[in-house]
Amino acid sequence: MNAQVIIDTMKSKIHDFFDLNLWVKNIKEHAPHVSAETMGWVAVILMHLATIPTLLAVLTGLTEKMPPVDLVLFSWVGLFCFFLKAAIQKDFLNIVTIGFGFFVQAALMAMIIFK
Repeated sequence: MNAQVIIDTMKSKIHDFFDLNLWVKNIKEHAPHVSAETMGWVAVILMHLATIPTLLAVLTGLTEKMPPVDLVLFSWVGLFCFFLKAAIQKDFLNIVTIGFGFFVQAALMAMIIFK
């Protein structure tokens, strides 16, 4: 009898796994929130990573060409706007993440300038 309950449970789970209506319902229910949060995190990470390859190339001596000032300026202004948004919303995790990104960027720039 216990085996029959397990088999029935597995059949139900398999049926739910292949139920397209259930998939669509779950995506409609959860996707907007997850997508908005995910895109916010992706935006912050990409903003932080925008100048890292060039700064690392300068640090390792692969190039002497610094990143354009406008790229760095717009990246930092964008990050500062994200930082203000997180501070207004009192989102501690974003505040710490963006603050850490500022610290790493400033440390890399200082290593290049005072090389």
